[in-house]
Amino acid sequence: MHFVYLLFNTQTGKFYIGETNNIKRRFIEHCSGKNISTKNQHDFWKLVYVEIYKSKKDALIREKKLKSHGSGLVELRKRLKFSLEELNPKLGLGKGEK
Repeated sequence: MHFVYLLFNTQTGKFYIGETNNIKRRFIEHCSGKNISTKNQHDFWKLVYVEIYKSKKDALIREKKLKSHGSGLVELRKRLKFSLEELNPKLGLGKGEK
């Protein structure tokens, strides 16, 4: 199994999109500062969304689409609006989005 996942930083409101074959291990790496992209704020990352794929190729295509086309991330933010606001109400995520 392969996973495409979305992390949300409760401190900054930033997102991180990744792909892995072991979601538990990968999340622990993010939270322990072992990933260069999330190292500086490793205490504040929350796993908020996961998609599961049988094929690594399919997972990589989806990850690339989410990273390169802002519309994919915008759609996820709309789907997760209330969950993200619960994690950090100060950020006002999703305001103005229907």
